[in-house]
Amino acid sequence: MSNLNIKAVAENTYDAIVVGSGISGGFAAKELCQKGLKTLVLERGRLVTHVEDYPTMNKDPWDFENNNRLTYSEREDYYIQARSGFVSEENKHFYHNDKADPYEEKQRFDWIRADVVGGRSLLWGRQCYRWSDLDFEANAKEGIAVDWPIRYKDLEPWYGYVENYIGVSGEKMGLAHVPDGNFLPPMELNCLEKHIKKEIESKFDYRNMTIGRVANLTVPHNGRGACQSRNRCSRGCPYGAYYSSNGVALPDAAKTGNMTLRPNSMVHSVIYDAQSGKATGVRIIDRESKEMIEYYARIIFLNASAPGTAAIMLNSTSDRFPNGLGNDSGELGHNIMDHHYRLGASGTFDGFEDQYYKGRRPNGIYIPRFRNINEQTKTSEFLRGYGYQGSASRGGWGRGANEKDFGGEFKDGLMQAGPWGFGMTGFGEVLPYHDNLMYLDQNQKDQWGLPKLVFDAGYKENEMKMREFIKSDAAEMLEAAGLKNVHTYDNSGALGVGVHEMGMARMGRDPKTSVLNGFNQVHSVPNVFVTDGACMTSSGTQNPSITYMAMTARAVDYVTKEINRNNL
Repeated sequence: MSNLNIKAVAENTYDAIVVGSGISGGFAAKELCQKGLKTLVLERGRLVTHVEDYPTMNKDPWDFENNNRLTYSEREDYYIQARSGFVSEENKHFYHNDKADPYEEKQRFDWIRADVVGGRSLLWGRQCYRWSDLDFEANAKEGIAVDWPIRYKDLEPWYGYVENYIGVSGEKMGLAHVPDGNFLPPMELNCLEKHIKKEIESKFDYRNMTIGRVANLTVPHNGRGACQSRNRCSRGCPYGAYYSSNGVALPDAAKTGNMTLRPNSMVHSVIYDAQSGKATGVRIIDRESKEMIEYYARIIFLNASAPGTAAIMLNSTSDRFPNGLGNDSGELGHNIMDHHYRLGASGTFDGFEDQYYKGRRPNGIYIPRFRNINEQTKTSEFLRGYGYQGSASRGGWGRGANEKDFGGEFKDGLMQAGPWGFGMTGFGEVLPYHDNLMYLDQNQKDQWGLPKLVFDAGYKENEMKMREFIKSDAAEMLEAAGLKNVHTYDNSGALGVGVHEMGMARMGRDPKTSVLNGFNQVHSVPNVFVTDGACMTSSGTQNPSITYMAMTARAVDYVTKEINRNNL
């Protein structure tokens, strides 16, 4: 019998284990496999294979039975995802079933989940903006939370490495606080966007507008074809024209022969060995059979999303870590951040009636942060800042849906393009507050025996003051650009709806106040690394995904060097 157990352990042993297959997990798998490490990738969701598992990728609007809306019963199944507005008939198969796996909300928290191989890399907005030292130095300069253990120079080469691999189209702007990258040719602004850009930049100092920097290819790149401007990205791209784990990183990892992918694997906890002071593997619960299985490895990367990773670590208790793996600081599960958004302004424009645009560009404009970037832009009203995303378009035939007019002339008019309109949405930074937290309720277990997650986090005074400026600045810019019928809106929602949840296992310089060091390594468990959103020490204003990937590449490089030095 002992020989059989030894054989089972050997069969379940790898050089590295990666938990999660999304933006950071997929990248970790690719990097580890290409470095020669036999790597097990554990994904709690079902298998989704590039192209063959994109059932709606080529459907037209009239092909959807419910006009691309969820049924009432489906809205009950996806009650968290549905209230976010992201899930629809065209992409519901990628989203998490909230009814089957609920969590508790002390304050509303919109956790957007995709329990499939590839995770939210199938659904992300693909916006890619480097962070700068304006972001990495902010906590230290303002006395907020703890200082980042890294600076821009530490990530700069890795940003370039990631951009060269995934393909990011965009325009160089020469702004220090949103550093330029290695870009493919940018997509084109349409005529109204060009007009608004000119007006804003001529009338306001420090305000700049550009086309979004986005992980959609504008030219063939690394064997992948260019974007076809279908704007069906959330269904999965059969052309591989936008970056996803499914379409790019996981296939490249598989090509090495070093990857083993195991879907339907819900990680219960990390196995800790007190004698060595290291983790030896992970315990999983098979989603379908509910059997608990152990896998072993020399290196473990946790990339299960910020709440997912924090939950695994909190559930990994031992005599050494009674409050969760690596939780000597007590910060595990705390400091939840996101970007607060869903507010801004919109308006109409008289003119350009003889102009239109081509295709369905899966991208919009970007206005980088312009508040609190230097002494000239400093305000005492709030800390940090915000940027904007948006676009201009012409009204379609749907604009007649709520009109009182009727008759042939009215219907003929709807066949012509309507007036131009422009809308912009602000994305603001959320500060890291210790009392914004997630914890485990061990008295309530789900159907797999895992404890229920409880969220207790919300916006505070700094975010609410910032929101007033986001609205007023947006309206000011549109009015200055000559738009009419300008109005502001504020549909605040809650933390999580920005789909950029961060914090919960933050990086820092001191093990007494942080969970990870400057290489995303758990201070007290040196062979466990966290490179998803859980590692973040502040939230910045920029979309964070490319920063996760840069940190992941850097951490894997560090791991392989440490292995070669026999330090891991």
